[in-house]
Amino acid sequence: MPALFAVRRSVTSIFRQAGAKVSYDEPYPGWKPNPESAILARTVEVYERLFDTKPDVKAIHAGLECGLLLEKVPGMDAVSIGPQIENAHSPDERVQISSTAKFYRHVAALLEDLA
Repeated sequence: MPALFAVRRSVTSIFRQAGAKVSYDEPYPGWKPNPESAILARTVEVYERLFDTKPDVKAIHAGLECGLLLEKVPGMDAVSIGPQIENAHSPDERVQISSTAKFYRHVAALLEDLA
């Protein structure tokens, strides 16, 4: 978050010099993935059963919804999954279309497994 606050300071300085009033909402809360998570284990099991291979499990800068939910429901177990996205949050953002069908199958099977 230090980079976010540095950008905020720069933007605030420029806008105030132009006579603007500047205010910000609080940034989205982060969350720390739990490698021992029960939902992660089930997510991996379902993926392996469907695709006969291990998923690429890693922590990345994504899943802000998990941070928002976990802030409201402390102790909740969470996992963030999705299709292959490149250049997120930029004008060059795109999704690998072929990964969306696989993602859909995985989510549907996971929900069925959890039901």
